[in-house]
Amino acid sequence: MKQIVRNVKIIGTGSFVPEKVYTNQYLSTIVPTTPEWIFENLGIRERRIAGEHECTSDLAARAGLKAVAHAGLKVDDIDLIIVATSTPDRLAPSTAAIVQDKIKAYNAVAFDIAAVCSGFLFGMSVATQYIAAGVYDNILVIGADTFSKITDWSRRDCVFFGDGAGAAVITHGNVNEGFLATRLYTDGRGKWHFTIPAGGSEHPASQETVKNKMHYFQMNGSEVYQTATIVLPKAINQVLADTGLSVTDVTMLIPHQPSIKILHKTAELIGLPFERVMTNMDRYANTSGGTIPILLDEVNRAGRLKPGDIVLFAAVGSGWTYGASILKWS
Repeated sequence: MKQIVRNVKIIGTGSFVPEKVYTNQYLSTIVPTTPEWIFENLGIRERRIAGEHECTSDLAARAGLKAVAHAGLKVDDIDLIIVATSTPDRLAPSTAAIVQDKIKAYNAVAFDIAAVCSGFLFGMSVATQYIAAGVYDNILVIGADTFSKITDWSRRDCVFFGDGAGAAVITHGNVNEGFLATRLYTDGRGKWHFTIPAGGSEHPASQETVKNKMHYFQMNGSEVYQTATIVLPKAINQVLADTGLSVTDVTMLIPHQPSIKILHKTAELIGLPFERVMTNMDRYANTSGGTIPILLDEVNRAGRLKPGDIVLFAAVGSGWTYGASILKWS
């Protein structure tokens, strides 16, 4: 069989966030914190919250349709839908299958990826292999989460997350554009530091798991910070080495949005001026799998991406999962 290797590029982006807003001021009335502490330590002012009957697939479908339209395609042109989420509508079927039905993209294969905050990077990497190998031509990758559904609003760490979805359409490109390198990593030794204990086969849903609030996320914030500030520079420096580029060649970093302190420390460690680090956590908080594609869509639609720009993506999530990717924009 003839080997096919094609370059892969992004041709359309989209995003969607719910209308409801929880401000820092509001959260300071229900948990022991202050608006100032949240903003100074996390960089968050407010976050979007899905409505009672608004689920992950609703956000994902809206973002996906925007990305397809932005790419100048129809839903029938999409060959594959990948949804990166850790808050699926149901354990079965996949959220991607539900999204496929909601946007009526019935020509597309559809499946989910679970890598939490790194999910969109993992999804893009998988999609890139299909495009490069000539298996599919147009793939819709969506990162979407509704962490408000698994947040204990009586705990102080409820301030970290918000809801949202972002999407990108990728296709084949020429030799002078597209993804240059991707590095992904997993370290399962970190599995206890960010977890949702119940709802799976280890602790099936029961009166006891509900009583003990085991269906909400549990996070060790100090471990997240310590790990992120080690592994993000590691992944970024590796993809720079893979491409022969230096940090001075990077036009902008579009990272996951864990906290402003993590991003400042990462930029310092890799030697990247912080003005090249894109952020939107002040308005949306940490939307997990949605962070990178939402931010990418905002930067793209604002006209800040120019042909030839070197765009760096990086993320760290539960697992631990982490990685980085470099793209030459076209």
